[in-house]
Amino acid sequence: MPPPFERHVFVCTNRRPDGNPKGCCATKGGEEVRAAFKEELDKRGLKRSMRANAAGCVDTCAFGVSVVVYPEGTWYGGVKVEDVPTIVEEHLVQGRPVERLLMPFNKKAER
Repeated sequence: MPPPFERHVFVCTNRRPDGNPKGCCATKGGEEVRAAFKEELDKRGLKRSMRANAAGCVDTCAFGVSVVVYPEGTWYGGVKVEDVPTIVEEHLVQGRPVERLLMPFNKKAER
């Protein structure tokens, strides 16, 4: 059995029927975002310590493509392929969540 991953990324790739009022992450680019995470982790030599997987519905379609990073439980919304290198570098490598992509319920309270 392989050791646990340092970080585990789940990308919503859920597909709803055409015309569903909630929409779905698959049609918003979820599958492409997942592929970009896998490619970026591989390119940086992080495949053994970090994993990116497809997830079913995480019920946050209103926020666009949804990404959740564990073990922190950090939720990102509206993620696009071009955001992936930033999330990998800033959050997965450096440990600093990318504030501009955090879902509203995940942002730090204003002080």
